[in-house]
Amino acid sequence: MSSTFIDVHVHTRRTPGPLRADGTTYATPEQLIERYDALGVERGVLMVDVNPECAYVPQSNEEILQVCREHPGRFVPFCNVDPRAMTNSADAPLGEVLAFYRERGCKGIGEVIANLPFLHPMVQNLLRHAEQARLPLTFHVAAQIGGIYGLYDDAGLPQLERSLQSFPDLRFLGHSQAFWAEIGVLGTPADRYGYPHYPVRPEGVVPKLMRRYPNLLGDLSAESGHNALARDPDYAVRFLEEFQDRLLFGTDICAPDTPTPLAGFLLELRDSGRISDEVFHKVAHANAAALLGLA
Repeated sequence: MSSTFIDVHVHTRRTPGPLRADGTTYATPEQLIERYDALGVERGVLMVDVNPECAYVPQSNEEILQVCREHPGRFVPFCNVDPRAMTNSADAPLGEVLAFYRERGCKGIGEVIANLPFLHPMVQNLLRHAEQARLPLTFHVAAQIGGIYGLYDDAGLPQLERSLQSFPDLRFLGHSQAFWAEIGVLGTPADRYGYPHYPVRPEGVVPKLMRRYPNLLGDLSAESGHNALARDPDYAVRFLEEFQDRLLFGTDICAPDTPTPLAGFLLELRDSGRISDEVFHKVAHANAAALLGLA
C-alpha cells in the first residue's frame, strides 16, 4: 500500500522495558515502521509519557528526539512537561522547557495525561506557556481523579470549554474515551469511561464545542476515536464533512499488535463514495501536515 496517512498520535520505546499493566510492552520504532509500511502510514507523531500517572515508567523527551534522528522522515517529535515540574507551582517557568525542545525540532506537546483538573492552576500555567510557545497540545481527558490518567473534566466538558476560552491561540487536540464519548449526548455519565455503541442522537457537546471554538481539533486515534465514528456511520459522514479541516487520523499504537481499525473505516467511507477524496485526504494526511508544518 502506498503512503496514505500521517499518524498524529503514537507511542514507542527504544527499549521495551518492563511489562505494561495489560501484560504487553510498547512497540519499538522498528516494529512501528513495520506496522506503518503495512498500513500505508508515511510518518507518525511520537507522544512522550513524562507524567507519573502513565501505566509505565516515565519517558524522556531526549529518547523521542533520538528515535527521530535514527529514523529520518518516519517520525515527528512532540515534547512534554508535567504541569508540576520545576517548582510544583502555578508560576513555574515551563516555557523555558518548551522553548528548549521547540528549538530542537519538537512540533507540539503531548500526550498530556497528568491527573489534575483542567482548571487546576498548574494545568492552566502549562496551557498558558504552550500558547506562548505556539505549539499544539494533545490531551487525554479522564472521567475521575485517582486510579486513572488524564486531565480531569466533568460531564459536558465545562473545564475544557473554559480553557478553550482562556487560550484562544492554543490549538487543543482532543482525545480519549471521556472526550469522544461526548460526540453524542451521554446515556449516563458512566458512558464516559468506555465506548458507547448507541447512535449519536442527539449530538453531544464535542461538535458543539468544535463549532464554537476553532482552536479545538479532533485527534481520532485509538478505539475512542474510531468508535466515535463507527458507532453511527451516517452521523460520522456529516461530522467528517463539517469538520474536515480539523480532524486528524491517528492510531495510538502502544503494543506491537495494537488494532488500528480507523484506517479501514475511513478507506471504506472513501471507496464507497460516502466521503469525498478531498475529505479523506484532509483527515488522513493534509490536516496533520498543515498543523505541524510538514513538507
